[in-house]
Amino acid sequence: MKRIALLIIVTGALVISTLNALAEIKLPAIFGDNMVLQQQTNAAIWGNASPNSTVTIKTSWNGKSYTVKAGTDGKWKTRVATPAAGGPYTITISDGKPLVIRNVMIGEVWVCSGQSNMEMPMKGYRNQPVLGANEYIATSSNNSIRLITVPHATSLTPLDDFKGQWKLCEPENVAEFSATAYFFGLMLNKALNVPVGLICTSWGGTRIEPWMSEEGLKPFEWVKLPDKTAKVEKLSQQTPTVLFNAMVNPIVGYGIRGAIWYQGEANRKEPKEYQKLMPGLALDWRRVWGIGEFPMYYVQIAPYDYGEQGFNSAFLREAQLKAATAIPNFGMACVMDTGEKDCIHPANKKAAGDRLAYLALAKTYGKKGFACEGPVLKEMRVEGSLVYLTFDNAPNGLTSFGKELSCFEVAGANRRFFPAKAFITNAGITLFSPLVPQPVAVRYAFKDFIVGDLFNTEGLPASSFRTDDWEQ
Repeated sequence: MKRIALLIIVTGALVISTLNALAEIKLPAIFGDNMVLQQQTNAAIWGNASPNSTVTIKTSWNGKSYTVKAGTDGKWKTRVATPAAGGPYTITISDGKPLVIRNVMIGEVWVCSGQSNMEMPMKGYRNQPVLGANEYIATSSNNSIRLITVPHATSLTPLDDFKGQWKLCEPENVAEFSATAYFFGLMLNKALNVPVGLICTSWGGTRIEPWMSEEGLKPFEWVKLPDKTAKVEKLSQQTPTVLFNAMVNPIVGYGIRGAIWYQGEANRKEPKEYQKLMPGLALDWRRVWGIGEFPMYYVQIAPYDYGEQGFNSAFLREAQLKAATAIPNFGMACVMDTGEKDCIHPANKKAAGDRLAYLALAKTYGKKGFACEGPVLKEMRVEGSLVYLTFDNAPNGLTSFGKELSCFEVAGANRRFFPAKAFITNAGITLFSPLVPQPVAVRYAFKDFIVGDLFNTEGLPASSFRTDDWEQ
C-alpha cells in the first residue's frame, strides 16, 4: 500500500509539474533579455502559453497592460506601442506565471543578411583579417547596441523559431558578430544617438534564391522550386526557399526599420537574372513583413580575380547598379576601392558598413550635409576623338586623390577596347585613346579585379560602368 501511495504521489507531482510547464509562457528566440524593439511603432510580440488562456503583457515604459487570448494550440500574438528611443525597460508576460524580459532597449532595428561578406565576423576568418578590428573590438562596449545572430539552418517548410539570443555589445560578443553589420550599426548609433538592434542572418557562399520565399520566387519562372515531398538526406543551402524558411521566417514580423544585404558573388554568372531577383528579394521581404516599403540597402560585390576562364563579374556589378533604381527605398553601397585580387573577403569591412550607414542616414533618416552615394554616369558626349562624361552624385566634383586615372577604356565601332587617357575637368571626365580615332563606347573598371580610382570629393567611389550593351 505504501508503494501504491508513493506512486500516486509521484505521479501527481509529475502531472502538476507538467501542467505548470505547459502553463509557462514560451517565447521564440527573437524575444528575450537585451533585445531592442523598434521605436515609435506598434511592435508585434508573440509566443506560446496554455491553450485558450488569457495572456497579459505589461510594458514598463508606460505601465500599460495588454491582454490577448491564446488559441487552442497555445499560440498568441499581439502588439505593444513603443515610445521614442530609450531604456532599459522590462516587459512582463503572464498567463498565471509571469515571465520577465529584462534590459530591453527601444531604438532602431535592422536585419543584416547575405553571404560570407556579411557573415564575416569582426575577428575575421582564418588568415583573413578585418582591418582595424582589434581596436574596434577592444573599445566596443556599448549598452546602446545589441546583437543577435541566426545560426545556419535549412528547411523545406517555414519554421517559427531558431536557437540564439540577444547579446550585449561587448568585446567577446562583437568579435564573433558580423563586421559589416557592426560598423553599420556603430555609425547609426553615433549619428542618431539611439539604441540600435542588429539581427544578423547570413550564410557564406549562398545564392540569393534560398533567401526568398516560395511565393516571392513565383514571378521568376527560371527558378526551380523544391519538391517538398521528396526525401532528402541533407538539404543543400543552395536550394531555393530553404534559408528563407529556416533563417528569415522565424524573425518575420519582428519590428524593424529596414534591412541591409551583402551578397552576389554566388550569382555572378547570371547577371540578367540577378538584376530582377535583387529587387524581388526586397519586395518579397516587404510583403511578408507587412509594414510597408521598408528600406533595403546593399553592398555591390567587390572586384576579385575569379580566374581567366571565369565570367566577368563586372556584369554582375552592373546588374546591381541598375537594380538600385528599380524600386523605391532601395540603394547600393559601392566598394570598388576595397577589393583584393586574391581574397574574396576584403579586409576593409568598415567601408562597407559605413557606406550602408550613409545611405540609411540620408535616405531613411533624412540627415543632410554629407554624401551617401558615389558618382554615377549621367551623360556621354563624343566630339571627334574626345569623349566627355558627366556624372550625378558629384556636386563638388570628382577626384582620384592625386593618382592617374587608369581604369577607363574606349572602343570604336569594331568593339575593341583600348586603355584611355582620362582627365578630371570642371565638367566631369574627358578621355581619349590614340588607337581609337572614332570612339563609340566607354567602360570604366569593367574587369573582374581592378582597383577603382574615381571618387566624388566626399570619398565615395564610382561603380564600374559601361556605355555599351555588348555581350562581352
